[in-house]
Amino acid sequence: MAKTIVIYHSGYGHTQRFAQSVAAGAAAELIAIDAEGNVPEGAWESLAAADAIIFGSPTYMGSVSWQFKKFADASSKPWYSQSWKDKIFGGFTVSANVNGDKFSTLHYFMTLAMQHGGIWAGTGINYNNTKASQRSDINYLASSGGPIAQTPGDAGADEMNAGDLETGRLFGARIAALAGKFSG
Repeated sequence: MAKTIVIYHSGYGHTQRFAQSVAAGAAAELIAIDAEGNVPEGAWESLAAADAIIFGSPTYMGSVSWQFKKFADASSKPWYSQSWKDKIFGGFTVSANVNGDKFSTLHYFMTLAMQHGGIWAGTGINYNNTKASQRSDINYLASSGGPIAQTPGDAGADEMNAGDLETGRLFGARIAALAGKFSG
């Protein structure tokens, strides 16, 4: 079985809950980037041993959080040795607004993955865009590059949309399946 890592920063708990959903779908190890932008001991070794890496960050001011950016900058060491080359990569983000410039965050993740010589995988999930569609449908927010979630700014992580969480779970399962095909 392929080893998948979900590495994420969460400011208010929403991205953590989404990360847990993605990790559940992928049977992945979760690695949290702390409030100071640091990763726990052994995280770099786990990332090096992974077949797939999934990035997660809230979208703040149209991009990743500074804590995630600190992690990304520190990834120059594996970049230099090309130790993440040919791994499967994906990413997800959460913000309070329906759009909220979340695609800028996904593109940041894609660029980071490409700099590491990785293989990017999107959601692979069709959109729900008919009159009968409901906000609780999977991929209702219609993202191909990676799953996105939206929770009002005054709502807690426990109030996240079930369709967004299921989209994250399905995405995690897809990444793990792809990693299995490439690592076998």
